[in-house]
Amino acid sequence: MFSFFKKLHKSSTSTSELTEAENKSKNDTQDKNPPAPELTPDRPTSWVKRLKSGLAKTRNNFTNLFTNVKIDEDFFEELEAALLMADTGLEASQFLLNALRQKILAERLNDGEAVKAALRSLLADLLKPLERTLVLDRAQPLVMMITGVNGAGKTTSIGKLAQHLQRHGQSVLLAAGDTFRAAAHEQLALWGERNQINVISQQSGDPAAVIFDALNAARARKLDILMADTAGRLPTQLHLMDELKKIKRVIGKAMHDAPHEILLVIDANTGQNALAQVKAFDDALGLTGLIVTKLDGTAKGGILAAIARQRPIPVYFIGVGEQIDDLQPFYAEEFANALLN
Repeated sequence: MFSFFKKLHKSSTSTSELTEAENKSKNDTQDKNPPAPELTPDRPTSWVKRLKSGLAKTRNNFTNLFTNVKIDEDFFEELEAALLMADTGLEASQFLLNALRQKILAERLNDGEAVKAALRSLLADLLKPLERTLVLDRAQPLVMMITGVNGAGKTTSIGKLAQHLQRHGQSVLLAAGDTFRAAAHEQLALWGERNQINVISQQSGDPAAVIFDALNAARARKLDILMADTAGRLPTQLHLMDELKKIKRVIGKAMHDAPHEILLVIDANTGQNALAQVKAFDDALGLTGLIVTKLDGTAKGGILAAIARQRPIPVYFIGVGEQIDDLQPFYAEEFANALLN
C-alpha cells in the first residue's frame, strides 16, 4: 500500500525542509529545534485524480467562466460571484480580483485560458504560506493535541494520521481525551485495534487526567508520538473552551514545551464557519496546524483562500474521502491546479 511519508536524511547543521517555501525561509521555531527528519509525500497519479475529483463541486463554480469570454466588467462580476459561491470570502475574493486586474493589464492578457492560468497562479501564491510539513523527532514523545467541533472528522483523522505515522516508522500511543461522547472511546479503540496501537482511556474520567496518564505511559514506553483526542465543542461553549486550556496547561506541566502540536480539524462543508472556528481556537490555544476534511463533499473549497488571507495557520493535511490514502499533505500549487485545471 502506498505511503505518502518519506523520511529525509538529517543534516548535521540544519533541519531538512520539505517545501520550496520552507527552503527559502525558516521560521524562528524551527531554528530553535534540533535537526529532525520531516515527512514528505511522493505524489501518486491516483491521489492527483482523487484530489481533482474531490474538488469537482467547488470547481463547478467556475465551469465555462473562462470559455469564449470577453474580459470586461461583466466577467469580473461573474468571477466574483463564483469566488463567493466557493466560500472564498469577501476579503480573499477582492484580493484575488484586484491582483488579477493588475496582472491582466501588466501582461496584456485577453484570452480566457490565459486569464484562468493567471488566476490559478495567484491562488497558488495566496495559499503558499499554508504549506508546512509536520516535523518529527523533536521530542520523545512528540505530543499532538487534536481539537475540533463535533462532526468535523476529528477521531477519524486521528486514526488515519496514526496509520500514516506508523508507515513512517513512528511508534504511536492514543489518548481518549473525549470523555463526553459515549461512542468516542469505542471509535478511537476501533482505530487502535485496526492499527495495533494502544489507547489510554478512562470511563467518564477527567480529560486532562486521561491525557496526563497517557503522556506518562508514552514516556515510560519510549514511544515516538502521543496523539490526544479531545471532546468536540463549539467555540461559543466557553466552559468547554476553558477545559481545552486546562488540558494544554496540564500537558505543559507534565512535559516541557508540550504540546508540540495543537491541531484543529475543520469540516470544509461549513465554509465561513470553519474560518470562525480557526480564529476562535487559535485565540484560545495558539494553533500550530490544521487538518481540513470532507473537501470531496462540498462546493466550498475556497475556504482555504479565506483562511490564508485572514488567519494563515499551516494546513498540514487535507481529506477528500473515506479511505486512508484520502488524507494527504496540502500543497498550494497542486490544490490550485486541481481547482482551476
